[in-house]
Amino acid sequence: MTEFPRCSTLRRTARRRQLLLLLGGAAAVLAALPGTAAAQDNYPSRPIRVLVAFPAGGSADIVARFVTHAMTQQTGWNFVVDNRPGAGGNIAFDAASNAEPDGYTLVFSTPGVVINPHIYSKVPYNWDAFQPIGLVGDAPLVLMVNPKLPIRSIADLQAAAKANPDSLRFASSGNGSSSHLAMDVLRTMGQLSYIHVPYRGGGPAMNDTLAGTTDLTMQPIAESLANIRADRLRALGQTGLRRSPMAPDIPTVAESGIKDYAVTTWYVALAPAKTPQPIVDKLYAAMDAALKTPDLKDQLQKAGVQVINAGPQKTAEFMRQEYAKWAKAIAASGTRLE
Repeated sequence: MTEFPRCSTLRRTARRRQLLLLLGGAAAVLAALPGTAAAQDNYPSRPIRVLVAFPAGGSADIVARFVTHAMTQQTGWNFVVDNRPGAGGNIAFDAASNAEPDGYTLVFSTPGVVINPHIYSKVPYNWDAFQPIGLVGDAPLVLMVNPKLPIRSIADLQAAAKANPDSLRFASSGNGSSSHLAMDVLRTMGQLSYIHVPYRGGGPAMNDTLAGTTDLTMQPIAESLANIRADRLRALGQTGLRRSPMAPDIPTVAESGIKDYAVTTWYVALAPAKTPQPIVDKLYAAMDAALKTPDLKDQLQKAGVQVINAGPQKTAEFMRQEYAKWAKAIAASGTRLE
């Protein structure tokens, strides 16, 4: 007669099998989760979307495409630039802050990310909603007027604004943009008055100043030089601490009499908060390698960008400093947007 195992032995065997099945299933699920070591080791396994808060063709878009293209050449990763203009960048920042923290949605930002919480009465994201990846670099803006105006210097601009308050029409790249806020700081420090005309991007603002629809604008130096050199626009001053190598003949605003004035636009890559640090480090390593290549350095220099190439920790500290700086500047200007 055949002997069968006792019931208790059968039950123990069944429990062991069930436990093994459960452990195997749990391991498979964990391997698929974005925050696990398995997912991080395989990162990236699909295209990485890079949100840009301004239209195609603007300085932020150009720099983002230069950098991600160089990163692709270094790594073979696939980056897809997704332009999300509007609301001073808040549309793109909101989308990025609500994305899964898996490294597959990034945002390529200018100073708006630290400016908007101070200038808007309400923003759709929290300041701690982002994890810094790296700071690419910064670039000065140039204040320009239509050459039909008899204004050739910052002093002339101050005199014209004083003689006819709110008669000059200033075209910015949009509410909360670098050009808007850089000019707003100049308004406070230089005691200027003008009518602010916000546009959806630097291109339209530049075009209307060229046409005489508006009188002056402030735009990134690389986008401005062709019109300045062709005498289609007249440069009054550049906004950096020192003169850009691209335009050593254009004085800084500080040199022109507005002491201690210095505002630049900068370019930084961010991920949603809680993105695993190994993924952030992997992204910065790719950016770091790209920014050290001669081709990308040359492209950025021609775009007016001075390369900084700071990693996650230094970028986080830089942004904290910028956040505090803009809080004071905007409070002094009294500018608020709905």
